[in-house]
Amino acid sequence: MTAPNHPKTLGKYRVTEVLGEGAMGVVYKGFDPDIQRTVALKTIRAGLEDDGSPGAPASRFRNEAQAAGRLGHPGIVAVYEFGRDKQIAYIAMEFVEGRSLASYLSAKVRFTDTDIPGIMSQLLDALGHAHEKGVWHRDVKPANILMASAGRLKVADFGIARIESTSLTQTHYMVGTPSHMAPEQFLGRPMDRRVDIYGAGVVLYQLLTGRAPFAGTTEALMYKVVNEMPQPPSTIEGAERPGWFDAIIARALAKRPDDRFASTEDFKQALIAGVGQRIDDSSWEKTVMMAPPRPARPPQSPPTFSPPSTGSAGASSGTPPPTHWDQALLTQAEQSLARHVGPLASILVRRAARECNDLSELYSRLAEQVTDPRARDAFLGQASLVTGGAHRTAGSPSSGGSRGSTAGPAGSMLMGGPLTDAVLDKAQALLAQHVGPIAKVLVKRAATGADGRAVFFNRLAESVSDPAARARLLAELGKLP
Repeated sequence: MTAPNHPKTLGKYRVTEVLGEGAMGVVYKGFDPDIQRTVALKTIRAGLEDDGSPGAPASRFRNEAQAAGRLGHPGIVAVYEFGRDKQIAYIAMEFVEGRSLASYLSAKVRFTDTDIPGIMSQLLDALGHAHEKGVWHRDVKPANILMASAGRLKVADFGIARIESTSLTQTHYMVGTPSHMAPEQFLGRPMDRRVDIYGAGVVLYQLLTGRAPFAGTTEALMYKVVNEMPQPPSTIEGAERPGWFDAIIARALAKRPDDRFASTEDFKQALIAGVGQRIDDSSWEKTVMMAPPRPARPPQSPPTFSPPSTGSAGASSGTPPPTHWDQALLTQAEQSLARHVGPLASILVRRAARECNDLSELYSRLAEQVTDPRARDAFLGQASLVTGGAHRTAGSPSSGGSRGSTAGPAGSMLMGGPLTDAVLDKAQALLAQHVGPIAKVLVKRAATGADGRAVFFNRLAESVSDPAARARLLAELGKLP
């Protein structure tokens, strides 16, 4: 039964029950009198439907209807209609009897080595259909996977899906669930269907181990997803999984999209090869039937979020920005770094700023995060203009403030200053201690086209492979007058 403050009908549908409520709106159980079938009616709260910006609730709501509406697959929740009744927008969709995969994982249900390939096979088939239709889900996670009857699963919630050749959800708009987002989603780089390969890899990892590959605050997650590899499932205490899963996880969760499975079919074939026989994709029903009953209030799954843009060093979620810095300096550094690493810049700037007290040292630390040598040159060239030839302390004003000495702390480099013959000679002597006589050639090559010391020093440091030795070289170069 519905409460008095809920509608009795939505369009032609009779509302029979409230299935759930959230920040976005209410989901009802309904009945279609024309076709005589039960439906789910998803609504959006009043006041949310007027914001047309990408990622906003109303945009995501329409996006879900249009993305899922073009799909027709037994493994995807069907959408029947998008309508409006008395200012209430709603989506009529397939009603699925069952529980989400997230609820089973929260209840500590252990899926067997036979269950897991079957679940993944169905998930990958459903995603593969969406990809063929030009739709990328972009939020593949257990909360969006419904475990239905007869051993079947259904993929739901295409609210932030990307539809090729449309602008419903812009490619550069960073949305998703942090623990399931691919590195390119955090970095603001172009993405394609392989973000779903990554998301499916995270789901596989959870099925194998009972936990996500990375955990922590949003800031910590962003850093780990971009820079670290997860612990292989077979080495996790208590997981006790076959070692052949490790290689599949490593490929599905590769940092570079080109290193992942090229398609869901490739992913599925790797699972078949690991199993060594035909996959029974419905065997897991026996496991879920023995699972404990649904709790009265199931745990909430991690929310889908849309982090703020990199316009301010203090804007991103996570730990607060360091207070000993002039925020204008951090914002300027973030905007410069964001051109090369995307939205992750806000995290990297705050992290580095907590460990640095000098502007030259800060930019030197940030330059280490720009992996492409040409891009790093461009970043350091811009840094030279900011620092103006001398380091500025964290508490100094962004302009007109006091000047410190021209050499920063160990590991920092002088960002500005002329690249004179004397500097070249001294740099050659320092480099020769690490690489020998070839230093003369390397110095000449590094100086070609360098518009300042920062770029020049950075190029020289690339010649030293040992990280500790490279840091010592940079420290010595930074002390040159």
